[in-house]
Amino acid sequence: QVQLVQSGGGSVQPGGSLRLSCAASERTFSSGTMGWFRQAPGKEREFVAAMRWNVQYYADSVKGRFTISRDNARSTLFLQMNSLKFEDTAVYYCAQSDRGIIVGLIRNQGQYENWGQGTQVTVSL
Repeated sequence: QVQLVQSGGGSVQPGGSLRLSCAASERTFSSGTMGWFRQAPGKEREFVAAMRWNVQYYADSVKGRFTISRDNARSTLFLQMNSLKFEDTAVYYCAQSDRGIIVGLIRNQGQYENWGQGTQVTVSL
């Protein structure tokens, strides 16, 4: 039932940075599992990063460049994206589950019940 509102997308040159935000309507947002997914043209939605009980998980393609985090109030999820590449271009979605998704399924989008509206990230010259 939690509502997720995203912001922070836009266009950036290769090597640049963007910070995505995902504001939750309830403070219980941090009690379960939070994640970021993305979908590029012609591709299926793919896992980017997730966070559960302060433990972070990343796709290999973004490891070392992206950072998932929460604010002090634990009501907003962030994705800091550095060293952006052309292949990072996609619509990015935040997602949330009230459940503590087990590690083996945390990368599966079907495990998340609540989704943000999506925001476009474009990396181009």
